[in-house]
Amino acid sequence: MSILIKNIGLFPMDGKDEWIENTNIYIQENKIIHIGEFREDIEVEREIDGKNKVAMPGLVNSHTHIGMSLLRNLADDLPLHDWLTKKIWPTEAKLNGEDVYWGSLLSMVEMIESGTTSFCDMYFFMDRVAEALKESGMRGVLTRGLIEEQGESQNKLDETRKLFKDWHGRADGRIKVMVAPHAPYTCSPNFLKQTMDLAKELNTGIHIHLSETKKELEDSLKEHGKTPIEHVNDLGLLDFHTIGAHCVHVNDDDIKIIKEKGLFPVNNPTSNLKLASGFAPVDAMLKAGIPVALGTDGSSSNNNLNMFEEIHLASIINKAVTGDAVSVPAIKALEMATINGARALDWEDEIGSIELGKKADLILIDTDKSHFYPHHNQISALAYSTQGSDVDTVIVNGKILMENRIIRTLDVEKIKYMAEKRAQDLISR
Repeated sequence: MSILIKNIGLFPMDGKDEWIENTNIYIQENKIIHIGEFREDIEVEREIDGKNKVAMPGLVNSHTHIGMSLLRNLADDLPLHDWLTKKIWPTEAKLNGEDVYWGSLLSMVEMIESGTTSFCDMYFFMDRVAEALKESGMRGVLTRGLIEEQGESQNKLDETRKLFKDWHGRADGRIKVMVAPHAPYTCSPNFLKQTMDLAKELNTGIHIHLSETKKELEDSLKEHGKTPIEHVNDLGLLDFHTIGAHCVHVNDDDIKIIKEKGLFPVNNPTSNLKLASGFAPVDAMLKAGIPVALGTDGSSSNNNLNMFEEIHLASIINKAVTGDAVSVPAIKALEMATINGARALDWEDEIGSIELGKKADLILIDTDKSHFYPHHNQISALAYSTQGSDVDTVIVNGKILMENRIIRTLDVEKIKYMAEKRAQDLISR
């Protein structure tokens, strides 16, 4: 389909940090073919009026567990270790593929409604997540979480291998598959090496939790005499394209390793606040030239998937932590949620900015709301004023997923009904 978005304000996130007033965006098939003046020579099938709206790249949620939406508000106000071992893991042990399918669809509805177009997911029953992703029209990196377990570890590796074979590059290229050892504290050095061998075999990247809590850091120092970052680096894991979720408790030496090895840290401010995990040194990493990305984590530790909330928090938290009001300015927080996320997901050449030749993954924000007035600084407004509910239209790969806040690819009412039903059934089990 060819689409014209006319008379639209545009913040392309193309590295120029410039705001473009009243322009036109032409989309043909799945790509952006023209930005600028009106072109009578380009035939279009659909026109979208951009009056009182702003276009920006679709948001990239670089770390989440979308099937966990069924566990939303189930276990709260607990330390991470207790939350995981006493509440989450015992409940997850009762999950089945049907649960994860409907929970993932529920999360995709929520993400589309709040402007997320791409995500990186770590969970299980990932073949069902892939089915849901294909139906939704979104873009995603899927990773089967790998926790070492006696007698089951090889089966889990085989699941990842099959997931890659069945789904990598599918759905018009909207799906990627990476290898996901859960964390250094749930995977022995030998098992981590097995996951690395698999990543090498599949020629793909790695998605892992790193240095999320103070306890994880202390245990790593006690067991290995190294920080988690030093530990996985010495094993060779950072020689791969690696997405490192959290990276909260990292020191200056860790930051040097992150920079040198090209690790992609993902800040998850709401989750880190809610689980009292601490404050990632985002300002220091950005100043070191590290493209820190942004994520929500799962709906059970957040408890939503609203990336505009994360953009807001990513900026203001670091100002307070550093005592510097200039720390992580609006533009940097927006980069974390767009182009830096695209880099983390190894999709920088295709998404993360609105440029000629890139895939048409973009969102339109309705700025005719009281909290956008007066219009002093539109970039600040995007980072500090925008709510997820301000997203009016979502386009992924040139296909309209939502318009006038109506999702066109999914049956939202059925998904809400089935998610509620599956959640209650899960608890009864």
